[in-house]
Amino acid sequence: MDLLALSDFNLVARHGGFGRAARAAARPKATLSRRVAELESSLKLRLFERGPRALKLTQEGLALHERTAALLAELDQTAAAIASGGETPRGSLRISAPLFFAQTAMGKLAAEFALRYPEVRLEVTTEDRPVDMVEEGYDLVIRVNPDPDETLVGRIFLRDRLVVVASPGLARPKKGKLTPVVARGTRDQATAWDMKTAKGKTRIAVDPVLRLSSLIMVRDAIRCGIGAARLPVSLVSRDLAAGSLVKWGDVEGRDIELWTLYPSRRLLSTRVAALLEFFKKAFPLGKPQELAAYLESYT
Repeated sequence: MDLLALSDFNLVARHGGFGRAARAAARPKATLSRRVAELESSLKLRLFERGPRALKLTQEGLALHERTAALLAELDQTAAAIASGGETPRGSLRISAPLFFAQTAMGKLAAEFALRYPEVRLEVTTEDRPVDMVEEGYDLVIRVNPDPDETLVGRIFLRDRLVVVASPGLARPKKGKLTPVVARGTRDQATAWDMKTAKGKTRIAVDPVLRLSSLIMVRDAIRCGIGAARLPVSLVSRDLAAGSLVKWGDVEGRDIELWTLYPSRRLLSTRVAALLEFFKKAFPLGKPQELAAYLESYT
């Protein structure tokens, strides 16, 4: 059955005539008449008795109107609710998050989101690599300083910055001398670090005496005095305030930006829209101190 023709039939039945229905819907009267005639032909039923001055539903037309009008109204309301984001989020929601953010904040965030939206089944995986959202079935990914991608759209929801920090007992770098440092992973092959201090810009030669894959492991290692490290402000803010770590300077270069990304060719589901709004409320200012608050519960 043609739902559009059925909708036009109910429009005419509700208004009691083609002319009144056409004026109410700003539709051509001839179009409504043709669509109703096509519906009658497909059903092999006469739905209206057409008199010279009045239009009256037949017994079959009345039964069809009574049984389908409410269903069509419900369909219209459902479509409007979905389009406006008013539908209650439900169903599965699969996201990918980077290791550091997942370890420090995602557990608490995921639990709070699940409590707020109990009909959503949230699944979070930890990946630092750029996953293929469509091929691997993700609804949304969280990425750090992502490369431009024409197939994805998104927004920044949190900013952080890197600082060079060390234990108070570690000697400050001297010109021409190698400074022992803890590097993150094997990809960090830098032999010198550029940083900004109160006295201006400076460069220190570095000797990676230890390589660790997790920023949290790097932080824990430098607390023991083995070397300096480049770490996010959010991760070391409490140590700096307590004096267990000292700041040598700010790392030169681009700040850390956390993005939420999703495929642009899809219509945004209510589940994804709810999660985006949830992140916005969790980090309203998008500053490192807000992520540091989540770290408090971890450490």
